[in-house]
This record gives sequence, C-alpha cells and structure tokens, in this order.
Amino acid sequence: MIKSLVTYFSASGVTAEVAARLAEGVGAELCEIAPETPYSDADLNWMDKNSRSTLEMKDENARPALAKKDIPVGEYDIIFVGFPIWWYREPSIIDTFLEAYDFTGKTIIPFATSGGSALGKAPARMAELSKANVLPGRVFPPKVSERELKDWVRTLPL
Repeated sequence: MIKSLVTYFSASGVTAEVAARLAEGVGAELCEIAPETPYSDADLNWMDKNSRSTLEMKDENARPALAKKDIPVGEYDIIFVGFPIWWYREPSIIDTFLEAYDFTGKTIIPFATSGGSALGKAPARMAELSKANVLPGRVFPPKVSERELKDWVRTLPL
C-alpha cells in the first residue's frame, strides 16, 4: 500500500486549509513545515525591500531554520509539499525542508496557493534540491474543494 504524507508551509493560513482538505481527501497524514522563528506581519511585507521574506527570496541560498526536525518522511512513498507562491517560486523554508531529509526513492508532488501566479521554477528547483522524483504539481485557489483536490490526485501518474 502506498503511504502518503501532506506537508505544507503556510504564512497566512490559506495553504494550511488547502493542505488539510487534501490530506482528508486522499487519506494522508498531515504535517506542517514551520520556521524556527515564525514570520511576523512585518517579515511578510513584500513591499519592504528589507523585510525578512524579501531578503530570503532575493538570496536563493537562504535557508531559514526549521522548527520541527523530525518529520518522518522515510515512512512515506509520496510526499505532497504545499506552499504559497513567493516571488514566482517556493519559499526558502521549503528549500530548507528539502535539503534536511533524504527523499531517495520518494515522489514529491508540489501544490501551491496563489491569487494568480504559476509554480514557475518551483518543481525544477525542488527536484534539484531533493533528488526525488518531483511531479509537475499544481496551483490552487484558496477555496478549492476537497472533491477538486481528490480529482486532481486521480490524474497524477502514481
């Protein structure tokens, strides 16, 4: 039996809600990817050129520390990785997560939330960082239904 894990980073709660619906819909475990130092509203102000998120996203080598370092990815065959789109890619905390664990032999499926941006470079970057089989993934609106998520998963080459 294929075991699935839904992991996610959510700065505002939107991605967390989508991740919970996805996990429920596919019968997967759910686990948050959180930074050791939570993001404040000021940190997330993308209009401030000196905000934490802006500085991290300008530096592709930025790796914010993880709050939880014992996510049991080794127990799962398929790992969904959810995040909001930041600067047309995955947030740096996702990069930290992908480099912190051994994804050998795993399939990673990115899913993101956005008001209009595409996944951009995220799947290719995620494959490079994780050394896993990374599927193309998909971006969802905040109010995507559990049914829509289940239908999407049925289309994946698993």
